[in-house]
Amino acid sequence: MATTAGRGGSHPKSGPGTDYGGIFARKRGKHLKREADDSSGLRRAVGALDLMALGIGGTIGTGIFVIIGEAIGQSGPAIVLSFALAGITCIFSALSYSELAAAIPISGSAYTYSYATLGELVAWIIGWDLIIEYGFSVSTIAVGWGGYLKDLLDSLFGLSLPTSITAPPGEGGTVNLFAAGLVIAVMFLLMAGVRESARANTMLVLTKLLILVFFVVVGFTHFTGSHFDDFAPHGTSGTVDAAALIFFAYIGFDAVSTTGEEAKKPQRDLPIGIIGSLAIVTVVYILVAVAAIGLVPSKTLAGADAPLTEAIRQGAGLGSWAGDIMSFGALVAITSVVLTIFFGQTRIFFSMCRDGLVPFGKALSKLSPRKVPVRIITLFGILIAIMAALIPLSELAELVNIGTLFAFLLVNIGVIVLRRTEPDMERPFRVPLVPLFPLIGAALCIYLMTKLQGTTWWRFGIWLALGLLIYAFYGRLHSRVQRDGQDGESGTPVTSGAGG
Repeated sequence: MATTAGRGGSHPKSGPGTDYGGIFARKRGKHLKREADDSSGLRRAVGALDLMALGIGGTIGTGIFVIIGEAIGQSGPAIVLSFALAGITCIFSALSYSELAAAIPISGSAYTYSYATLGELVAWIIGWDLIIEYGFSVSTIAVGWGGYLKDLLDSLFGLSLPTSITAPPGEGGTVNLFAAGLVIAVMFLLMAGVRESARANTMLVLTKLLILVFFVVVGFTHFTGSHFDDFAPHGTSGTVDAAALIFFAYIGFDAVSTTGEEAKKPQRDLPIGIIGSLAIVTVVYILVAVAAIGLVPSKTLAGADAPLTEAIRQGAGLGSWAGDIMSFGALVAITSVVLTIFFGQTRIFFSMCRDGLVPFGKALSKLSPRKVPVRIITLFGILIAIMAALIPLSELAELVNIGTLFAFLLVNIGVIVLRRTEPDMERPFRVPLVPLFPLIGAALCIYLMTKLQGTTWWRFGIWLALGLLIYAFYGRLHSRVQRDGQDGESGTPVTSGAGG
């Protein structure tokens, strides 16, 4: 008979929704609600519009400014359909995130949802996975920021910065000071508080949306319909392959779910933020793709490092100033993504520390008077800045993709499991047609994971093996859920690090 390990001995399994013991211990709904209501935790200061801006900020980045050039060679003008197909692929996972975020309004995103549905071991694996996903994501994006800044300064002022301080070793440089500088600046902004960070992100999001609107307006006023004549030169397979690549331009909306304890009305606002941001991003991507091809033939954009800049300079004849606006837009977009993803990483790690699974977690999860985990922000800020400054991350970038897909997979499975184990849990938002929609979302994630290189899989495996060692020798022995015998009906709820 399954038991729940606790300080007071064994607790027999008593029916649907009961915790399993040991490494499969789960947080139940009532326990999670107490944890969400804990007044000593993070500050609830973020509204629906802030959450939507967070999702847009985490998604629209280098993807739309670069991905068209990489994917359009496979799809041709049918890239418009590729963007739509990728957006449809994401919506299934977005619906699952929305249900779990509204039902379990706790920091930690997929880590917390896995803890509530699949047990502690799976939660640790996904949390450890998200650490590398978010960390490498911020690092690689910051490296791109340094390159765009160098090009913009050269175009505007004729200032040619030496490669030695704008690129890491292995890419012709010594240290990427600008990438590291961006990470440190964002680190201090996050320390200021969630409200201040959200306001800054909203301004960045509005700026980059306005720049993309400018591009779309220029594209539609200089439109050449004949550029769409050979619509799908490589057939359906080319369109689908491009969609698989374009999918990664949608990564980031899941960061909204990391704000569970900082949303003012999480049951209502989190689904709005997740689904709303994904819908806006999809529309923006499709409009930008149509405008880009309307400006220049798809063959001109194929392989271009800065396809939007190339399109507006060649197709509109507006001069270099229009291209400079697009380069500035890329800088703003990258800054917003760094802010959003960095924010999400600190909240996930905060939850892991609070649960007792991370060495020195109690000290790291202490909150500042502004209810901000400044020690965690500082730790990751320094580590990410060092990576961005010194490590060429191009070969490791796909770890971001596999980590994201793995998280999406478990979230979709989690919806199905929680519907069975806790059928009476309050669900302000419900995924329609369960288990069909979550199963479709899970299948799409598995399909896209099969498209990744073998080297990505073994690197990912090594990282997970290291995480399992840490859990085996520390996490399972210091787990607060196992130590306190949590079963969702009794026991002391896990409180924030601020409470000691």
